[in-house]
Amino acid sequence: MAKKKSRAKMEQAKGKAKEATGRAVGNETLEAEGRTEQAKGDARQAKEKTKDVFRH
Repeated sequence: MAKKKSRAKMEQAKGKAKEATGRAVGNETLEAEGRTEQAKGDARQAKEKTKDVFRH
């Protein structure tokens, strides 16, 4: 379970980095990819939180 949570955090961080890099160099595609990765990480994190609620 902790592995999945850390994967979500990693996706969020990677997405933020891509988005910032894309913005800095003016690459809209890279920026959009970063936002997408962040959203995937957010969704994964929400899923894990929901699982935690039902486990307790």
